[in-house]
Amino acid sequence: MRQHHLRVAIAAVLAVSPALAVDAFADPSVQLGPRPFYLVEKMSPSPLKSALQQCGGDSFKQSTFSIGHRGGGTLQFPEHTKENHEAGARMGAGVLECDVTFTRDGQLVCRHDQCDLHTTTNILVTDLAQKCSVPFSPAVFDPATGALTRAASALCCTSDLTLGEFKSLKGKMDASNPEATTAREFLGGTPNWRTDLYSTGGTLLSHKDSIQLIKSLGAKFTPELKGPNRSAKLQVEAVFGSQAGYAQAMINDYKAAGIAPKDVFAQSFSLADILYWIQHEPKFGKQAVFLDDANVPGELPTLAELKALAAQGVKIVAPPMWALLAVDSHGKIVPSQYARNAKAANLDIITWTLERSGRIVEEVLPTKGTSSPDFYYQTTLDALENDGDILVTLDVLAKEVGILGIFSDWAGTVTYYANCMGLK
Repeated sequence: MRQHHLRVAIAAVLAVSPALAVDAFADPSVQLGPRPFYLVEKMSPSPLKSALQQCGGDSFKQSTFSIGHRGGGTLQFPEHTKENHEAGARMGAGVLECDVTFTRDGQLVCRHDQCDLHTTTNILVTDLAQKCSVPFSPAVFDPATGALTRAASALCCTSDLTLGEFKSLKGKMDASNPEATTAREFLGGTPNWRTDLYSTGGTLLSHKDSIQLIKSLGAKFTPELKGPNRSAKLQVEAVFGSQAGYAQAMINDYKAAGIAPKDVFAQSFSLADILYWIQHEPKFGKQAVFLDDANVPGELPTLAELKALAAQGVKIVAPPMWALLAVDSHGKIVPSQYARNAKAANLDIITWTLERSGRIVEEVLPTKGTSSPDFYYQTTLDALENDGDILVTLDVLAKEVGILGIFSDWAGTVTYYANCMGLK
């Protein structure tokens, strides 16, 4: 009886809107959800908006242009969890990221930082809290004024735990409440443009787990070797002997799993790591990604410095997306001098991170003219008007800068654009 009702319902949808039926059922492996369509409709009238609207009834396929940042569903799902990777893959991310750090017993795991467990997991409300490098300390307030005089704090590291202990934890949104007086209150603080709806049971992953999961999802791999956190009780040298040993251990996991080097885009903010892979694991090193940690335009490398990187064998650089963009005299987003310099140095470009800010009108534009402008849009604030300008930004990066791909916290947005524009 239920199957009969389902067939009737599908027939009704087909009769009313064939295009809607194609979008919903033609390719069940990629499910974009409503956000890309929402962003297209928010765009100001333009030829780009018209072109993107024409793709609304298409079927969508996985794209390597769409790179899942910390999994690809990070706008809603706890980062570096099984659930996040699955969400990113369902939204068509063709490359998925595991940030790589290590446990006390020398196992590699997926976390953004060696010491972020106090903000990304439930460790502070478990028995493992006693193993943290620095225990939870509640906020302190001035008794007379009620003003916060010392923020709540803790420091819990992957290297404080064994792999088994690490995997017993549950992932949550990366956030904390500086005014917390209890450990449970400290777990709060999620930005209002994200959600805690899925923060109650995120499944943590070892690096080896992530390789098998990403392989099963049909995606490629972009592991990022994280630098050491010098506040941790246990340092990388005590576990792997050296930073080079640590870099080798990450590559060894792919070799042991039989993963082809062409499917792995190893990343690091450390040039020493990139050069180690180029010299000692050249099949992996030839598409290693050198991440740029510039915070403001003045910190970006010059043309001469970019050419020097290329001369050392670096093939791909990955700056934040603001570094690749500027606003011209007509108020249009255009490629920056850095973007032109990278191309002049014969370097390919990957960039980060789309969908990692709040709403353009309510979260991004109010930072214009302040001492702390929104990080990801700091060079294009003068050209932004609405949420749809996320897609304008993406279009300039794809067509005018010529990036290979872009990390995103909500892979569906990039997948929609990539499919619509014929990007693989």
